[in-house]
Amino acid sequence: MSLEQLSEPLSIDQVDFRIQSISKSGWATILAYKDARVDMDRLDAVCGRGFWQRKHDLIDGQLFCSVGVYNREIAQWVWVQDVGTESQTEAEKGRASDAFKRACFNLGIGRELYAYPLILVQLNENEFTVDGNRAKQTWNLRLRDWQWHMERDEIGIVRLAARDNHGKVRFDHKRAKS
Repeated sequence: MSLEQLSEPLSIDQVDFRIQSISKSGWATILAYKDARVDMDRLDAVCGRGFWQRKHDLIDGQLFCSVGVYNREIAQWVWVQDVGTESQTEAEKGRASDAFKRACFNLGIGRELYAYPLILVQLNENEFTVDGNRAKQTWNLRLRDWQWHMERDEIGIVRLAARDNHGKVRFDHKRAKS
């Protein structure tokens, strides 16, 4: 076991995508993210069950998560910590989950998500509505049903593409050749 394995890039099936924002003209910014189960699975696979732990502490009104991994080479626990922000659905649970995921970024899990290209997609007219100054998605936008494809090399992402639930290419980013 090497703790370096925590930093191995996530496969595309371990990455989720959600709408971050939609402009009034229908351009959607899509965010790539990981959920806490991905972190737990990676910690189990690399460290082994029982060789990692987490704890939460309230510090100055902020919820922090500390994640410890047992480093067998030095026979000690190594700890990282980060703070979470509440989610729009379940504030406390979201804050705890966010703090855990952020702490796991500090261990290297999914850190490559920060290097993903900007994902901008022109939505179809039936996939969003505008109410005053705010645009929001409709039930016709089935992002969870989109199929994502990624190619990478030793430098990073070479190509990231997505097909919608009708098989239409909606996003196709290729890294510029150097």
